[in-house]
Amino acid sequence: MSDRYASFANSGPGRAVVKRLGLPSPPRLRRFKPGEVLGPVLLDSAPGGRLVEPVRDILKAAGIAEEGERYSALVFDASGITDSTGLRTLYDFFHPNARSLTPSGRVIVLGTPPEACESPREATAQRAIEGLTRSIGKEFGRGTTAQLVYVTPGAEGAVESTIRFLLSGRSAYVSGQVVRIGPATAVNPPADWEHPLDGKVALVTGAARGIGAAIARVLARDGAQVVGLDMPAAGDALAAVANDIRGTAYQLDLTGGDAPSRLADHLGGRYGRVDIVVHNAGITRDKTIARMDADRWDSVLDVNLSGQERINEVLLDRGLVADGGRLIGVASIAGIAGNRGQTNYATSKAGVIGLVQSMAPVLAERGITINAVAPGFIETRMTAKMPVMIREAGRRMNSMSQGGLPVDVAETIAWFASPASGGITGNVVRVCGQSLLGA
Repeated sequence: MSDRYASFANSGPGRAVVKRLGLPSPPRLRRFKPGEVLGPVLLDSAPGGRLVEPVRDILKAAGIAEEGERYSALVFDASGITDSTGLRTLYDFFHPNARSLTPSGRVIVLGTPPEACESPREATAQRAIEGLTRSIGKEFGRGTTAQLVYVTPGAEGAVESTIRFLLSGRSAYVSGQVVRIGPATAVNPPADWEHPLDGKVALVTGAARGIGAAIARVLARDGAQVVGLDMPAAGDALAAVANDIRGTAYQLDLTGGDAPSRLADHLGGRYGRVDIVVHNAGITRDKTIARMDADRWDSVLDVNLSGQERINEVLLDRGLVADGGRLIGVASIAGIAGNRGQTNYATSKAGVIGLVQSMAPVLAERGITINAVAPGFIETRMTAKMPVMIREAGRRMNSMSQGGLPVDVAETIAWFASPASGGITGNVVRVCGQSLLGA
């Protein structure tokens, strides 16, 4: 469903009305296009920063210049800040350069995870940076995104996929986030950054429509052989997606008791392994908990959470998820902030976050990463059915003043799926335009 208000606000007469009345002004977001060329990036560092040179090497490899009068991104290495007095270097960098950022610009601050700091003073200063990046995401406007990337000492060589993702149009609807990168057992830069998933087998559940279909298309665009899974009732739509991306379709009701074993048999028999598993399948059965019957509760928890656990267990037990594999869940901002009338859904999505956080250290020994995205308001057929006032509130209550698109979720998942993202595990990244809820 089109956002008529955003279209009006970006028209000539609309811009004047929006400005005069002080209404939300949704910017045109810069999303990824093949052959995307990034403008100059301004890169600087606090004294003693350990990440500025690795990032400079990444910019050179990507053909991104550092000289210019206007910049597509401002990148600051704050890893050298060891006490609160050093935070002044952030002001000294951003104060004179804020107005040099182009529309849909990118702001990235790199630091050290507070839990990995050598002293309480250093940990305090590093934690303070989060307030800066979240505030910049709300201040700069015009489609600008701002992120804090904590890099554990020893993980300096694992940052490339994250830097490339956050600088690009792929991260258009990701803002105000904190990403943690740790040492990776294997970081494998792709031979072709335009097709980083060449040779990978990816399973996407709930792939027939909406976000699932977008995930399947983006992973296929990036080179993966995609197995799209959905209910038999969605067979025609699923087949259309599979044909469009030259993937395969597999119809399966995941609530069936033997579904995980049947899925494992299919993947093992046809491909011998699966490199990327994206748990996108999910349902809603909304009612306040006082009015909710047990079937609504049970069905949502079973599909959205328990089903993921069962599938992971079977695939891992049979050794079908290759070492270095990627498990990716789709949570929701409802699992972070809660939502009236969705106690079952919010519980299931908070459980997905718990699954990611609890399984990350368990899987690390095999180099398997597990992460999740938490979408906010995304323009889908489901949100199109919302009452108009609730829909408009969902669209405007974020720093972008608009809803996201399914492709925004898909691009974030593709970043997690990259073979170069081996240092990223246990992360939950909100794809919500820096929503005012749960921020």
